[in-house]
Amino acid sequence: MKPIVAVLPNPQPEYLAAVALGGGVAADLGDSTNSVVWTDSSDAEGLARVLENHPNIAWVQLPFAGVDNFRSVFDAQLPRRDTPRFTSAKGAYREPVAEHALMLALSLARVLPERLTAKTWGRKYADTLYDSDVLIVGGGGIAQEIVRLLTPFRAKVTVIRKHSGAIQGAQETRPFDALDTALASADFVFLASALTDETLGLFDAKKFALMKPSAYLVNIARGAMVVSADLESALRDGQIAGAGIDVTDPEPLPDGHSLWECPNLIITPHTADTPEMCIRLLSERIVANVASLISSKPLTGEVNLKLGY
Repeated sequence: MKPIVAVLPNPQPEYLAAVALGGGVAADLGDSTNSVVWTDSSDAEGLARVLENHPNIAWVQLPFAGVDNFRSVFDAQLPRRDTPRFTSAKGAYREPVAEHALMLALSLARVLPERLTAKTWGRKYADTLYDSDVLIVGGGGIAQEIVRLLTPFRAKVTVIRKHSGAIQGAQETRPFDALDTALASADFVFLASALTDETLGLFDAKKFALMKPSAYLVNIARGAMVVSADLESALRDGQIAGAGIDVTDPEPLPDGHSLWECPNLIITPHTADTPEMCIRLLSERIVANVASLISSKPLTGEVNLKLGY
């Protein structure tokens, strides 16, 4: 199939160039369009209209690793006999997001939330990632990159994931029903899974009660995986030692929200992957997938529409 690709709704020149570099033809949306690069993660309704009006579209590239915003689109397409293939950017942003997660963990261990506001010498205190017990929720590309970055720290890494199968560098891979048991011994907990019905509000008061008072939480997945009010209570009550979150619920986190004043909490404004990083890395994904379509090779980041990721 020669990909005739419409880049919508915002046809960034980098993405148009990526289509051509992969061997496809970048063109305006029309009767000959058989592929779409969709650039707006918040406009699922717009994508649904495009697919409804152009049933010959066979491939859709989505902009981010998380595709929970498009669940309604997937549900509408599933009954079709000729369902389009959807690819996400999962794995494309693994390096900067894992780097950000590691930064948050190290900053928490070295009590930077306390030190950055200190006006006195204060206590001598720090934790370390070396030889620590690390729990990662999720087994995708970001989780795998976190495992790789943790290698020099000799951490004991346990991964909780939906599917079976070992992850290189992790000492143990366990199913989701083992999460509660694994939380009890974890020094650092990284959230790196997709947002699904199973993970929505997964970290609530019950989960925080299972964690050690000395444990840290890092969320670079989706804000809605964590019940914000319960996280705040856990931090204020000393149920956990600290948290670093690049995603929030709600997002953006409004000015004046009580989380901004929460102790031992680092909030970054969803900057684990910046727009500049995303444009570069998604362009690379577009090149690869357009070339794969032409050569009939497997697509990278293909979405399971039933699972929603």
